[in-house]
Amino acid sequence: MTQPFGYFVHHQGRGHAERCAAIANALPVTRPLTIFCARDDIFPALPAHVDIVRIPSLFEPVGDEAGTMDDIATPATLHCAPLGWPGIRHAMATIAGWFDTANPALMICDVSAEIAQLARICSVPHVKIVQHGDRGDQGHRAAYDGAAGLLAAFHAGLAQPEWDAAMLAKTCFAGGLGVDTRVPERELARQRIGVGADEEMILVLSGGGGDGFGQAPLGVGARARPDARWISIGPVQRDWHATEPSNIEHRGWIDNPADYVAAADTVIASTGNTTCQQILAAARPWLAIPEWRYFDEQHRKAGALAAAGVACVRPHLPSSADAWKAALAETIATHRPDAQRAMIDDTPADDVAAWLEGLAAKLWTSAPTIISSPDLTGA
Repeated sequence: MTQPFGYFVHHQGRGHAERCAAIANALPVTRPLTIFCARDDIFPALPAHVDIVRIPSLFEPVGDEAGTMDDIATPATLHCAPLGWPGIRHAMATIAGWFDTANPALMICDVSAEIAQLARICSVPHVKIVQHGDRGDQGHRAAYDGAAGLLAAFHAGLAQPEWDAAMLAKTCFAGGLGVDTRVPERELARQRIGVGADEEMILVLSGGGGDGFGQAPLGVGARARPDARWISIGPVQRDWHATEPSNIEHRGWIDNPADYVAAADTVIASTGNTTCQQILAAARPWLAIPEWRYFDEQHRKAGALAAAGVACVRPHLPSSADAWKAALAETIATHRPDAQRAMIDDTPADDVAAWLEGLAAKLWTSAPTIISSPDLTGA
């Protein structure tokens, strides 16, 4: 029987589950895949050769934690490893037990450094998902250095400058992985969302990994550009002091974000992975505003986007009418649609599946036995 792949999926946001599903659907049907995740309801459709094993969350307490050992320092090689948590113990035992019985060819880790190190300790080769951020700490380095391969769900042009040659040599880059990057036709998209063909539309997009942008600065922006129609999708943080004009509306969670991106003249969005891929594929003028994430992930990604010339970046939403006008003007003036489209690969899931299969074959193919020739010289 073909050795299975394992896959740990972090359950915050949507991108982790979406790229896992894309890979699962691209793998050969002869390759069993077992997914470990704290949720089983966040995945798109999965093929028959895939199983999901629910494990406790590695960071969300449920009430049975000891809570008496928090004064014991976490070693630098770990990120989130509190003591006295039965849920973490059960999750790790479940995965380690599967390692023992399944004899997996690979364990793909998205995102936990602890799971990656568990795989290495259990003598299982792992592939670590690489994300942007200040990740030169010992925990990330242990996960990266000990990996058989690294997988980046973005184009190689967005690599961070400090990633060295050894790291890049074992990294598979896949721009657009896990995201439906088909772009609806603009006029049809506008009809579907109720926006007129001649209206200037500014889209504010917030993903599922955070709380969204503040209502007050968006109101300032809408007042600064009163002839445009502002529409937000996703969460918005309500501010009691916000004074919004009539040209902005908040539609909350919607099922067709691709229509909104395709319909927009300008997009204001944070830099979560799914959001990035959708905007780059649609090649829209983009004012990128990074949100807080661990290890400054979105800020470092915003820096990579700016360096590649595919987004206009501000560290936070503009805080005055003049700042809004300047940011929007720069966004439009520096727009490079061809460079944006170049960030999306044609078949990222198929490319990743082929890379994983090739890596597994390389790792598990027996090396030829080298037999020394006898010394016939008598020396």
